[in-house]
Amino acid sequence: MKSVKVSDYMTRKLITFRPSTPLFEAMNTMLEERISGAPVVDEGGHLIGVLSEIDFLEEVLKRSYHGSIEGTVSEVMTEGAQSVSADTDIYSVSQIFVHDRRRRLPVVHEGRLVGQISRRDVLKAVQDLAPGNG
Repeated sequence: MKSVKVSDYMTRKLITFRPSTPLFEAMNTMLEERISGAPVVDEGGHLIGVLSEIDFLEEVLKRSYHGSIEGTVSEVMTEGAQSVSADTDIYSVSQIFVHDRRRRLPVVHEGRLVGQISRRDVLKAVQDLAPGNG
């Protein structure tokens, strides 16, 4: 099979959050958009973390004793999220998905978020490259 880059299959239009986004606003957005997580970027578009359903659930458990789930995304996000370059090949990304059990990875160029690649995107690439489909 020929080499295919992440940039050929990544999603470019993403829902993102800022560190200052209120938690309830982020949760409502995730529920409305039916997404299980989203990248967190600074004002310059640099990836600084990821916010996931698991981050929310962990926070709910911690804060449930206090009766309040207020705050901002920066308080609960996972910092230093694993990411890949747009030039990464699909096979390398597949290895990350299998080894690290990830569902999706942010795609960055010079530290700035440019997209996201998911396991489904990789499967689409494999389908497109299969004999008789191209």
